[in-house]
Amino acid sequence: MAANYPTITKSNEIWARSVGLIPGGTQTLAKGPGQWTEGVAPKYLKKGKGARVWDVDGNEYIDLIMGVGPISLGYGYAAVDDAIRAQLDDGITFSLMHPLEVEVGELLREVVPGAESVRYSKTGCDATTVAVRLARAFTKREKVLACGYHGWHDWYISVTDRNAGIPESTKDLTFTFKYNDLQSVEDALDDSVACVILEPTVFEAPKPGFLEGLRALCDKFGALLVFDEMWTGFRVAVGGAQQRYGVRADLACFSKAMANGMPISAITGRADVMRLCEKDVFFFTTFGGEALSLAATKATIEELRKHDVPAFLAKQGQKLREGYTAIAKESGLETTTKCFGYDARTIITFADDRSSPLAMKTFVQQEMIARGILWSGFHNLSFSHGDAEVGAILAAYREVLPMLASALKDKAVEGSLRGKVLEPVFRKTDNFHMKPRKA
Repeated sequence: MAANYPTITKSNEIWARSVGLIPGGTQTLAKGPGQWTEGVAPKYLKKGKGARVWDVDGNEYIDLIMGVGPISLGYGYAAVDDAIRAQLDDGITFSLMHPLEVEVGELLREVVPGAESVRYSKTGCDATTVAVRLARAFTKREKVLACGYHGWHDWYISVTDRNAGIPESTKDLTFTFKYNDLQSVEDALDDSVACVILEPTVFEAPKPGFLEGLRALCDKFGALLVFDEMWTGFRVAVGGAQQRYGVRADLACFSKAMANGMPISAITGRADVMRLCEKDVFFFTTFGGEALSLAATKATIEELRKHDVPAFLAKQGQKLREGYTAIAKESGLETTTKCFGYDARTIITFADDRSSPLAMKTFVQQEMIARGILWSGFHNLSFSHGDAEVGAILAAYREVLPMLASALKDKAVEGSLRGKVLEPVFRKTDNFHMKPRKA
């Protein structure tokens, strides 16, 4: 597989036009230039089909990002696109409600455990934020314990280093706990906490009894348990983490994979809690019932269930994880780089005294891109990642990992980079892993 660093002239021309026009240059941080190798990675994609994408300069790649999660079936997936086109003929947004609101709600109730009631919005952070508001209204409490990433809204982003513009009073209401550490939750949980919200798994698997222990602690202290299923929903199982791990959440939030790229999110859960949305908790939005996204959701979930897509993702992801691990070992990098996570979504990590983790990631990214793989350190798979795509990805690793080993031996990783080292996204700040202050 010959290395061929792509020509990205048009990408750079469009980027130059964005400077000063679009702050940060991007609408999604993971898509922005700080996460991609300068001078090598394309900045703008034009089209996609299956598991492949083409940039504005015409270069083709196998995509391992899949829209940062939403593309669960594949780009241009016929059953979903046909449903969107059929609905487009009838209309997009109407002056009254649309039957798809009920039809999709019934489908979600059927496949998601505990989904007694359903409401829709457009983004994942909309869903997590209304979950927090519902929990506060239901429990008559204010503090939140969080674990994982939950979006840009004030209640969560206040615990990161990107918290400018958020009142101190808001910052003092959210605290975080350590994943797989029940003691850190028990130390923080008291009768001032409205809810415990977490991603049921990110890459580290839940230890036996961890999720069950959270359920028991929330019951003991009267807090609600909220699952942020942006990544686990429809991937670890069609019904998400509640189905996979057999633990009931009071509220569960979904987006990303549920509509194969169309913008929609959903909050599901206990009817007695969700009923507060009828009057007490104001959660209404013009585009909540937008019909194209609802049509896409219905078609996507039906396809996920029909083909048992989570099992397929796990099978293909296992091939990648085991293949990467074997190639790393053959390259003498078994202690330098690891591939782990649940098989449908794994992460590559680096640790070596001879270079920084971000420099090694940058090196691997530029060389994978040169071999036609759009790579950001994750394996985010779709139903369109067949054996040919998996084989091509592993073939690229067989070339790139020995190159990394050689560069480390010569202490030349940084000197081999064609652009700047990639940027970190967040840093942990003061309120991480702290007990909530008493009122």
